[in-house]
Amino acid sequence: MGKYILTIDAGTTGNTILLLNNRAEIVDKTYSEFTQIYPKPGWVEHNAEEIWDTTLSLINTIITRHSSKNIHSIGITNQRETTVVWDKNSGKPIHNAIVWQCRRSSGICEELKESGHEKTIVTKTGLVVDSYFSGTKIKWLLENIPNAKNRAEKGDLLFGTIDTWLIWKLTNGKVHATDHTNASRTLLYNIKTKTWDDELCKILSVPKTMLPQIKNSADDFGLTSPNLFECEIPINGVAGDQQSALYGQGGFSKGDTKCTYGTGCFLLSNIGEELVASKHGLLTTIACDAFGKPVYAIEGSVFIGGAVIQWIRDELQLIASASESEEIAISISDNDGVYLVPAFVGLGAPYWNQDAQGSISGLTRGVGKAHIVRAGLESIAYQVYDLIQAIQKDTNITNSELRVDGGATANNFLMQFQSDILNSAINRPTNIETTALGAGMLAGIGSGFWDSPNELAEIRQVDTIFNPNMDAEKRQHLLNGWERAINTINH
Repeated sequence: MGKYILTIDAGTTGNTILLLNNRAEIVDKTYSEFTQIYPKPGWVEHNAEEIWDTTLSLINTIITRHSSKNIHSIGITNQRETTVVWDKNSGKPIHNAIVWQCRRSSGICEELKESGHEKTIVTKTGLVVDSYFSGTKIKWLLENIPNAKNRAEKGDLLFGTIDTWLIWKLTNGKVHATDHTNASRTLLYNIKTKTWDDELCKILSVPKTMLPQIKNSADDFGLTSPNLFECEIPINGVAGDQQSALYGQGGFSKGDTKCTYGTGCFLLSNIGEELVASKHGLLTTIACDAFGKPVYAIEGSVFIGGAVIQWIRDELQLIASASESEEIAISISDNDGVYLVPAFVGLGAPYWNQDAQGSISGLTRGVGKAHIVRAGLESIAYQVYDLIQAIQKDTNITNSELRVDGGATANNFLMQFQSDILNSAINRPTNIETTALGAGMLAGIGSGFWDSPNELAEIRQVDTIFNPNMDAEKRQHLLNGWERAINTINH
């Protein structure tokens, strides 16, 4: 039995490979960026072959140091929604991968709405009709790449998100598969039946022969090709990045909720076996239970989270580094009525107002740099509060604790303020690489490296628990101020 789990974390700007031991501790790590391609304003692409080459090179770096014979299983987590279409005979992509951020298919989304398909799509998928998701990207490729439609209809083209592309390459074309979490982000997957949906495929003109087999997140995804490494290695864990982070946080049970604080903030709450359609601006999606089988989750996204601190640093030049913001924020006792709403690219969940613009309100003669820096940090916590409130309205689940990860969680002021505003505990783990960790844990469960998810729950180490220490009156006063600031721009 191999000593390690190897995890591929195929992100948006680069790939990370981790090696985990049986305590789920990181034994080795390697990382490499890949090219971001911007052919037109609002268009974003990646070279799928470059992503594969980067991944293979990084795996070889790890294997050189540890030997493939010591690797028990492979797990994969990935940027969700990014779309690759390739020829199954030659193995060559027909075009660059279209990245989740790419807006080129927004015209297709408008056509779908005008044709009266929106209600069907929303009801069946739990998503909104938006160019964010893979289905409209596939449709764009089939309509815009010469002869692609014919080749697809003849059964010569395959579709996959980055997990599927890497599995196909690792197994030398033997396995064309994905998991439920990635499938649920395509606009082609019915979240009630948990299968590809004939009607959705017809609406988006996507032949079902293009679509990968859907498996559980802990499952048998085949063996690596014998000519790649010294020995064949099984692939046993796959999940989209946010669902993988929830699993990595031990979010196996109904009500477990995590928030990743990065450039944006991504909140995901496990809502169990029963489908709940959000009525408060969130998405219903698929996560996984302790054994990697599909369960329902509700997701909310904040567009500008940690990016507000980058803006304060780079555009306003009020700080020299992001880490300074904590010290500056605690140098004053409160925000003095100053609120910053970072709607730089509109407002995300639960408002969904793409025309909203950012604002700073409550300025008086006594306001200085520290108030604006503090208001920036506080804005992150208020936006997460709005998501939690929406989840509670949808599900009636009350959270006593929020599990957190991502770079901005290193800011103790932000974490304490988040706890105060939510009036609940904030649980920050020692290992904040929870996205990669989750896929590794799924591979370990899928391959028998760990016998039971209970072992994983015991492995998760807590760095700090932040408990609320703000009185109810002050909390309400601050929230009222935030609501006024949001209402000023959200109309």
